[in-house]
Amino acid sequence: MFSDAIPNEGEVIKIKDGEYIYIPNFFDLQKANYYLKQLTDTIEWKQESMNMYGKQIDFPRLTAWYGDSDKPYSFSGITLSPHSWSKELIEIKNLIEPKSKVSFNSVLLNRYRDGNDSISWHTDAEKELGKNPVIASVNFGAERKFQLKHIETDERIEIALKHGSLLIMQGELQHFWKHQVPKTKAKVNERINLTFRVIK
Repeated sequence: MFSDAIPNEGEVIKIKDGEYIYIPNFFDLQKANYYLKQLTDTIEWKQESMNMYGKQIDFPRLTAWYGDSDKPYSFSGITLSPHSWSKELIEIKNLIEPKSKVSFNSVLLNRYRDGNDSISWHTDAEKELGKNPVIASVNFGAERKFQLKHIETDERIEIALKHGSLLIMQGELQHFWKHQVPKTKAKVNERINLTFRVIK
């Protein structure tokens, strides 16, 4: 059973073994619409795949990796080499860093084309991210459910990530909580998610 999380905007929400900040309208509607179009049109999107049970299975979403030139990223059996920062990504990075209190050097972008696109339970706890990584998640496009599940207690939290929102995950959260964006049968438009991070 998920508990709906409706935190006070911009406050640090402390949960068992972690904390987060959620700002639903970090970008106003005009800015959010602008970035959604620019990222859709200019990012070098790619259909990645992974080996599962002896078969190559496409990820149920498109992805892209941008950042400093010396910061590759490995997950799910693949290694991504970064594209150079775009103008829009630098703008977004500069806007979220004061709130995140972190200088990010990389960003993973996921493009969810419809309700069939998703990302399954995982943590952002790869060794390249170090201890207690701060992950800043920016969302443009269709509202989708973001779900958290504690690894040991199975406690669950659900947040509806809105168009133009910013979610900052910090503290021990990545070491103790998995997260996902599940598929939905509802008719939804495209969504682009950016997760800014620091690769050590």
